[in-house]
Amino acid sequence: MAPRRIAVVGRLLKRSEFLAVAGARRKWATPGLILQARAHDDRQRPAAGDVLVRVGFTASKKVGNAVKRNRARRRLRAAVRAVLALHGKPNTDFVVIARSETVTRRYADLLADLILALKKLGAWTEGAQAFVVPAGQPASPDAGPAAS
Repeated sequence: MAPRRIAVVGRLLKRSEFLAVAGARRKWATPGLILQARAHDDRQRPAAGDVLVRVGFTASKKVGNAVKRNRARRRLRAAVRAVLALHGKPNTDFVVIARSETVTRRYADLLADLILALKKLGAWTEGAQAFVVPAGQPASPDAGPAAS
């Protein structure tokens, strides 16, 4: 069986990774979200054979109570799966920050916000970025749609 090619987005989980992205001081704010970006360097990069694009999500208490913060993160995760998996610049870490309008903003507008922020930060690429997953190995739960 031939290897499947799928677009994969990894996750930032450690506080130090979030701080490294914030320390790059590259961000773009839109009404629905704030996007921060940082290119990989020798100090902090994913392990060999790991995903090329990683993303972290955050929502502060300014967004609202726990229910609203969780809803905002779910909406941002869906937007990232739809856009970043296919058009995110490889070898880049992103942090997506929820804003108070993230919860009520139309989904199409949220996608447009993410696309605009990617383009303004110079992290937009045309065409799908692919990561090869060997046949028989399960894909990441953050896997996006299949790429040809």
